[in-house]
Amino acid sequence: MSAEDLPKNEAQVLKGHEGAVLTARFNKDGNYCLTGGKDRTIRLWNPHRGIHIKTYKAHAREVRDVHVTPDNSKICSCGGDRQVFYWDVSTGRVIRKFRGHDSEVNAVKFNEYSSVVVSAGYDRSLRAWDCRSHSTEPIQIVDTFLDSVMSVCLTKTEIIAGSVDGTVRTFDIRIGRELSDDLGQPVNCISLSNDGNCVLASCLDSTLRLLDRTSGELLQEYKGHTCKSFKMDCCLTNSDAHVVGGSEDGRLFFWDLVDASVVSSFRAHSSVVTSVSYHPKDNCVMTASVDGSVRVWKA
Repeated sequence: MSAEDLPKNEAQVLKGHEGAVLTARFNKDGNYCLTGGKDRTIRLWNPHRGIHIKTYKAHAREVRDVHVTPDNSKICSCGGDRQVFYWDVSTGRVIRKFRGHDSEVNAVKFNEYSSVVVSAGYDRSLRAWDCRSHSTEPIQIVDTFLDSVMSVCLTKTEIIAGSVDGTVRTFDIRIGRELSDDLGQPVNCISLSNDGNCVLASCLDSTLRLLDRTSGELLQEYKGHTCKSFKMDCCLTNSDAHVVGGSEDGRLFFWDLVDASVVSSFRAHSSVVTSVSYHPKDNCVMTASVDGSVRVWKA
């Protein structure tokens, strides 16, 4: 994909949140999206038509992350109230609340079977919760981190997490092995490449770093944006040709994966870009911001 095909035109603005929007995520096929933020709500949208479909209310503090199952039937969410919520999409009801984190919960992800939710906390731990069990105790706790765990990704056999302690750690669930790659800078977001071979890590020295997932080797660094004090997403385009990241000055950046040059950047928001989510199939990206809006960009 050439730089000319990258999203740059505003297609929709999703308005409805009061205050900062902290997370925006496409669903598996990219036809819907979920957003969450400071107003303690999760909102379901058709982002391509700019239509708000449903609001989910139960969190007592801000919503920091949200993830939806591949079949669109369930949502998991987390935030400032220290709890992980497991929701039924159609009824809007909370099926279960998982309590156990001692502080704010920064990130949540379903496993590929939607049977387990893994959460990452400010309390320096990762916790895995069984959605099918009536027990509210975690089935696994990982507490080897030295600081807040900011972000988590799951593969078939591994949990990968990024922490303010400067590490990206990989836990092999089958054999119980932990591998740690020290980036030397606080990590506030990690994202997997679509081919599964690389981990992209956003660090608080205004640098994105690309790591080989198996060896941990540093493959490339991406700079030009500002990221010093906010939790901000990073991701790759659906073809893995470009790296995408927001900036604290409201700009959105696209870098060439291989040579790390900035191929496109533009002002997407009037304030910090907190979240970016790339469409699974189309040349389309969604951004969320402290300015209270979610914007959909197309080529």
